[in-house]
Amino acid sequence: MPYRYREDIAFADAAFDAWGTNLEELFIASADAVMNVMVENPDSIAAQRHVPVHLESESIEMLLYKLLEELIFYKDAETLLLRISHITVTPIESGFSLDTVMYGEHITPGKHEFNVDIKAVTLHRFRVEQTEQGWEATVVVDI
Repeated sequence: MPYRYREDIAFADAAFDAWGTNLEELFIASADAVMNVMVENPDSIAAQRHVPVHLESESIEMLLYKLLEELIFYKDAETLLLRISHITVTPIESGFSLDTVMYGEHITPGKHEFNVDIKAVTLHRFRVEQTEQGWEATVVVDI
């Protein structure tokens, strides 16, 4: 589990640090952490639906932000719980692009035990940075 929850950042919200040896691992770990804030057991989410996603941003921070917001959007707009197993982050002229296929299924009471509902990713203390070990992020979500 390449993430840990933090109780010292936001008391009315949820916060976590995520990490990976590369950007792809960091983004997948961050997506897993978001889903685990909402669902007690993310492994209970079956790969019944596939949603292709292409995002672009001028900064790597906003690219991660947009990806996490996509997860929340699909949960709210289409009642889909989605996960990511593979992702590609590519430098482009205007910044970075991201391509992935998120997989998951509709929220099923009884199957998906909910912890809390995430309303949004906040920019409070949001950070992505490269370290000697790879990449790290801190994310706070509004619940």
